[in-house]
Amino acid sequence: MSPEIRVAILDDHQGIIDGYCYRLEKDPNIQVVATRAYGEELEPMLAEQAVDVLFLDINVPTSADNSNPYPILHLIPRLLQQYPDLNILVISMYHQASLVKNVMEAGASGYVMKDDRLTIQELAAVARTVASGGIHLSREAHDQYLKKIPKEDNLSPRQLEAISLCAAYPEKTTAEIAKLMDVANSTVRNLLSEAYLRLEAPNRMAAVAKARRLGIIAPDEN
Repeated sequence: MSPEIRVAILDDHQGIIDGYCYRLEKDPNIQVVATRAYGEELEPMLAEQAVDVLFLDINVPTSADNSNPYPILHLIPRLLQQYPDLNILVISMYHQASLVKNVMEAGASGYVMKDDRLTIQELAAVARTVASGGIHLSREAHDQYLKKIPKEDNLSPRQLEAISLCAAYPEKTTAEIAKLMDVANSTVRNLLSEAYLRLEAPNRMAAVAKARRLGIIAPDEN
C-alpha cells in the first residue's frame, strides 16, 4: 500500500536531509520519495515523481555550475501552478521579515527555522498539517511575518520574481528572463525599472545586491 503522504526534499547538505528522513520515517504514513541538491532539479523531479509535500531550503545553489541561490520566488508560484495539490514548506536559517513574508505570499504553506528544535523534532506532524491544507510557521518566522515592512522592501510579487531570477542568472539577458517568466520583454523591463526605483538602485547588479542585503531575496553566502 502506498504511503498517504509523499515528501520530497531540496537541501544541499546531506546531513540535514538525513536528519529530516530520520524524523519522518517514524511515521509509517509518510515516505521521502526524492531528495535533490540543486534548484534546477526541482521541476524534472516533480515531473517524474508524485509529491504531496516539498521541503525547500532557500539558499540552495541553482545548479552544479551555478552557485547563486535558486530563484525561489519564481519557482514557488510556478510549481504551484503546475501542481495545484503540492504543498511547500520552507525550512531555512534565514529569518528576515521581508523574506518570510515574500515566501509566504508566493504560496508556501509554512516557514520553519532550522534552529527551531521543537518543530524539527515534530517534523512528521508538521508534514501532516501541511499536507492536509494547513500552515505552520516557527514562532520566530510568525513574529517576523507580522512585522511592518519598510516601504523600500515592498516590491510586487512579479518584481520580486524578476529580481529573484536576475540574482540566480546574472548572465541572462532581459529577453531570456522574460522567457522564463513567460511574459513580453517590455514587461520585464518595466518590472525591473520599477524595482530599481523602489530599491533606489541604478542598475540590475546594484538592485540584486541591495535586495540580498535587505533580505528581500535569499542572501548569497557562496
